[in-house]
Amino acid sequence: MTDYENAIEISGLTKKYDGFTLDNVSFSVPKGSIMGFIGQNGAGKTTTIRALLNIIKNDGGSIKLLGLDHIRDEYDIKERIAVVFDELPFHDSFTGAALSKMFAGLYGAWDEKRFFALCDRFGLPTKKKLAKFSKGMKMKMQIATALSHNAELLIMDEATTGLDPVVRNEILDMFREYLMAGDKSILMSSHITSDLEKIADCVTFIDKGKILLTGYKDDVLDSHAMIKCSKVDMKNIAPEDYVSARISDFGAELLTADRASAEKKYSGIAIEKTTLEEIMLFYVNREKKEWS
Repeated sequence: MTDYENAIEISGLTKKYDGFTLDNVSFSVPKGSIMGFIGQNGAGKTTTIRALLNIIKNDGGSIKLLGLDHIRDEYDIKERIAVVFDELPFHDSFTGAALSKMFAGLYGAWDEKRFFALCDRFGLPTKKKLAKFSKGMKMKMQIATALSHNAELLIMDEATTGLDPVVRNEILDMFREYLMAGDKSILMSSHITSDLEKIADCVTFIDKGKILLTGYKDDVLDSHAMIKCSKVDMKNIAPEDYVSARISDFGAELLTADRASAEKKYSGIAIEKTTLEEIMLFYVNREKKEWS
């Protein structure tokens, strides 16, 4: 086993396509944590994950997973990680029982007993073909397989998209349990920020191929705040003190990235807590500066 401090280390990752560039992406996922990887569709989340898994070749930068080089040690890494995509990668003609046989041949640490216990817990029939499964059942089947070979790192790409809130909560509970079983780590890409607000220890925010923010979730939420004021009062707030402003008939909301400074400078104006969703929305609109 390799000793490592970060489950994932990405440094200067670059990948160029026509019309899109993953631009010098750098962030780390500390061992034993859940990293929420957020951004709107097309921001670069899936491209980053494909580069991590060596599905696509990067044009620059370095990637380490579990302390190992993602290209040189690809085989060892894939034995020790699990990946869940938003679409089921298994053929519809498979059953759960057939999947278990297949994975037993792929993974030396495959735990058939755990797999069938998870299928039972998720209410998944193991003799029924996947073609008869709902989207939620297919996602649960992916997660059951992902959690059945003692993986040290779980990588999720938009895994909760399109699922109802009950199923999403059930899956989030599974992730919490997974983390409790030792030095496990999760990278969870999603644009459903409410899920990440419940479960993530850290967040990394990507937009148009660039990392805008990365750090502990509580630090990100504590340092940002929403300034709420009239359109007249907004004229007294310096443009460098806010990321962007949402203007409505009722007034203005401005996201500040330095809550402590704003509270000192604008003590007579309402400054309130914000959410990951609002942070994402206001950063996405930062180039407009003012929007409605």
